[in-house]
Amino acid sequence: MVQIRFPPPAWLVALGLAVWLLLPGAPVLAEIAVVLNSNDDNISLIDTTTYTEIKRLPIGKAPHHLIPTPDERHLLIGNTSSNELVFLDPQSGEIQQRVPRIADPYQLRFSPDGRWFVANGNRLDRVDIYHYDHEQFTLAAKVPLPKTPSHLVFSHDSRLVYVTLQESDQVAAIDLATQTVRWTLSTGHLPAGIWLTPDGLHLLVGLTGEDGVEVRAADSGKLLQHLKTGKGAHNFLPLGDGRHVLISNRVENTISLIDQQTLKVVESFPVPNGPDDMELRRDGAELWVTTRWVNRVSVIDMKTRKLIHSIHVGRSPHGIYFYTHAARR
Repeated sequence: MVQIRFPPPAWLVALGLAVWLLLPGAPVLAEIAVVLNSNDDNISLIDTTTYTEIKRLPIGKAPHHLIPTPDERHLLIGNTSSNELVFLDPQSGEIQQRVPRIADPYQLRFSPDGRWFVANGNRLDRVDIYHYDHEQFTLAAKVPLPKTPSHLVFSHDSRLVYVTLQESDQVAAIDLATQTVRWTLSTGHLPAGIWLTPDGLHLLVGLTGEDGVEVRAADSGKLLQHLKTGKGAHNFLPLGDGRHVLISNRVENTISLIDQQTLKVVESFPVPNGPDDMELRRDGAELWVTTRWVNRVSVIDMKTRKLIHSIHVGRSPHGIYFYTHAARR
């Protein structure tokens, strides 16, 4: 007779693990930050409790951006020059699998409903749209666009994806159901980061070639106002409170805080050496910022707005992520 052995219930496993971790000599499970070193073709894994680099791992050619899968079980990295996606364990940094033949995956995003995956082909001047289902990518369309698709954001209902076109000074809206361009409009110089306010009414477009952010109507793309933040306004990260969003000003060496309800700049504080991508601890206490010009990650105390740690990583650090991040709103 075949005996079937059932696994212990989840609560019992969790209890056993907790007891084991309290035993003398049990290992400390440190959280890691994952940093993409674009010019070194590798990633840095940083212990977020000791603020030290644990190790560097080869990942592929020219990694730039990263995004968790909708279930947050995996961290997805785009290698633009080796034309592949890499699945990483977001808590250990271990490589899980590689997905080849994904052309020039520069900026990556999943739609809010988890059904679409979009990759901007930065050097190919196109946007690739995929159906996504349980780690499977099925190409739906290759949408040609003017020069250098840069960053992207989805509408909250997952019907549209908005794309900045950095070297043609434009922004476009693509209908995902039909994979057709709904509109393309001119912007200020070198649009990069793009963000949709929580009410779904306003697009914020960072102008890296200027000194601030364009506020546009999300339905029509109409320009409504300009917010002055600092030279080289580049990329966004929500503060996690549902109201404020941060933007890095890469040339000004500052980060600005924007109130998404009043559409005003609340404050700016210094972050040296070309602040780029950002990550925020879940409790909001620390902001981690990749600084492209000096191969470091800067850690900012959000109470004092002061630099408290500077961590050496590889060349041209770009995307950054840790698992217990603040809410993405």
